[in-house]
Amino acid sequence: MSAPLTFDGRVVLVTGAGGGLGREYALAFGQRGAAVIVNDLGGDIKGGGRSSAAADKVVEEIRAKGGKAVANYDSVEDGEKLIQTALDAFGRIDIVVNNAGILRDRSFARTSDVDWDLIQRVHLRGSFLVTRAAWNHMKNQKFGRIIMTSSAAGIYGNFGQANYSAAKLGLLGLSNTLAIEGQKYNIHCNTVAPTAGSRLTETVMPPDLVQSLKAEYVAPLVLWLCHEACQENGGLFEVGAGWIGKLRWERSLGRTVRQKNRDMTPETVRDAWNEICDFTDASKPASIQESLQTLVEVLSRVEEERGIRANPTGASAGTNPSLAVGQTLPEMSFSYTHMNCILYALGVGMSTREPDHLKFLYEGHEDFSCLPTFGVIPAQSAMTGLGSIPGLDIDFTRLLHGEQYLEMFRPLPTSGTLTSRATVADVLDKGSGMVILLDVHTYSERELVCYNQFSVFVVGSGGFGGKRSSQKAVVSAPLPDRPPDAVIVDQTSTDQAALYRLSGDWNPLHIDPNFAAMGGFKSPILHGLCSFGFAARHVLKQYAGNDVSRFKSIKVRFVKPVYPGQCLQTEMWKEANRIHIQCKVKESGDVVLSGAYIDLHTEASVSAEPPQADGLQSDLVFAEIGRRIRDAGDELVKKVNAVFGWEICKDGRTVREWTIDLKTGRGSLHRGASKADVTFSVSDEDFMEVVLGKLNPQKAFFAGKLKVKGNIMLSQKLEAVLKDYAKL
Repeated sequence: MSAPLTFDGRVVLVTGAGGGLGREYALAFGQRGAAVIVNDLGGDIKGGGRSSAAADKVVEEIRAKGGKAVANYDSVEDGEKLIQTALDAFGRIDIVVNNAGILRDRSFARTSDVDWDLIQRVHLRGSFLVTRAAWNHMKNQKFGRIIMTSSAAGIYGNFGQANYSAAKLGLLGLSNTLAIEGQKYNIHCNTVAPTAGSRLTETVMPPDLVQSLKAEYVAPLVLWLCHEACQENGGLFEVGAGWIGKLRWERSLGRTVRQKNRDMTPETVRDAWNEICDFTDASKPASIQESLQTLVEVLSRVEEERGIRANPTGASAGTNPSLAVGQTLPEMSFSYTHMNCILYALGVGMSTREPDHLKFLYEGHEDFSCLPTFGVIPAQSAMTGLGSIPGLDIDFTRLLHGEQYLEMFRPLPTSGTLTSRATVADVLDKGSGMVILLDVHTYSERELVCYNQFSVFVVGSGGFGGKRSSQKAVVSAPLPDRPPDAVIVDQTSTDQAALYRLSGDWNPLHIDPNFAAMGGFKSPILHGLCSFGFAARHVLKQYAGNDVSRFKSIKVRFVKPVYPGQCLQTEMWKEANRIHIQCKVKESGDVVLSGAYIDLHTEASVSAEPPQADGLQSDLVFAEIGRRIRDAGDELVKKVNAVFGWEICKDGRTVREWTIDLKTGRGSLHRGASKADVTFSVSDEDFMEVVLGKLNPQKAFFAGKLKVKGNIMLSQKLEAVLKDYAKL
């Protein structure tokens, strides 16, 4: 079981804490080590009267259990006095739970000015005044947790509670803004909409229901949201009876009903009403930037005279999947050197500060390698060729990169020329848009190196009557239902996007503030494929020891943008050879890569390849070695505990590299070089003489036929793998 959450050293103010929910919060905080200011005016549910008895009783309960607490009897409209009580008694304020409230229920027609104003003063203005009094103290100490208390009436409305509903939804707006303004000071603000038995709810709920909705079923959520370990910020949660749910806004994709140089009329709204109200594939904007982005896109469409679609189905007249599917784009060639590999590694966050990154940053490193996710670079230009495909009418200003799959068939060479062949695998109709699956196969000469599937979403281009799903799509995968097995956090630099774009994605959205603002973003955003690269190398480090030959494939869905300078947090779950991953922005908790996973080659399952065209006899020997490792991997690892590298030469040059890992897992054999304890360099012919017992290894060494680097004494342990020459 995980360690219990404590609040030692924290000072908490709970308003309206003399009974109901507030009392439960105060007792729970006190029991877990916090010093508590128990505020309660002691009035009735309509705001009349006052008494110190309620707050005093809760303070006594906390102290009786060994906790620390003081009472405060001021109105929340005297916010400064409440915070001063905390400062006088405990010297600081860390957490504010705005819980105080009253009711003055009236049908709207019977609501007086007094009924309206008093509710706003206590709920909305009171929470504002208390929080404002605490704000600068929280900023100075770089920590604060604030809870606003909304209500189902504020979210959904309720008969007879117009005044209360307005105040409660107002608290949500206040909370959302405080979450934004407080983020950089580590001040988090969240909103709860509790349903619990209290003096307020007993007026609108049956007695038996009030009894079943205990306040103790709400307090655990509030305590978690107020703990320093909780990174939730700007959230809205309904809670009651032991159930907790998070709410978010949902918006239909809507319809542009204005055309350039034409009047917009009620009739155009009427005719598009069904589409305006269609929540199929609804969007879920989480910020004002995301909300405004749609309006920027609308202005662009209108200016380019792409307002109301001519086709009543909403589809582009030029969309015809039967013409597009199977179409092949012209072959693309991509030439690169080690500099491109290094530039890409820097672009996805590698640094010479990390010793194990050097193999990707220094061409002179003995194990210089190219990151597997570099495989998207030679293929990505294929997306620009979609405009030439018959049957596809694409507005590139509406194109979004939705998902990405990359599969490696061999480690990428660190320089050379690659050719890519792209094919439209499928076209899907999502109603609100069109999804294009683009398959790209990349070759080094005739050898297939990698395969990419780009899934691109064209907003507003659906409705053409096509199918909604495809068996050709590489699907994402749900996360395991447990805490992650490993987490790596990496901070992007403020220049991360400027650096990554040098690998070939020149979209000004990632560098030009004015262009980013047109898209509704506060500043240029990071490339999705840059976050993709960060997450992939985190897995490569955590579960494959940065061995690029272990990397098989990666699938991700792009969800939200990342701003350069933010921290990327990769959460990982290992299940056999599949590593499920979720990538978040650490500061906000927003998920940026979802449904994602990386498949690794099994350590002991990478068998030797059959003899190549160059006819090396040693290939057959390594094939047999691979079989022996698979059959007795555990035993060999216990006996040997070493990693051997082999460089097989022909005509004076190295033509094949092998790694025999008998140190990790069940052991493995794979093509390519890796960090080894000892490395042997020998010609193909002399290697065969040695393994067949015709050439003594010591004589071969002293004769210069067998070269050894590293711990030469470990060579004696090779007998465990090479014994029984006859079978080799």
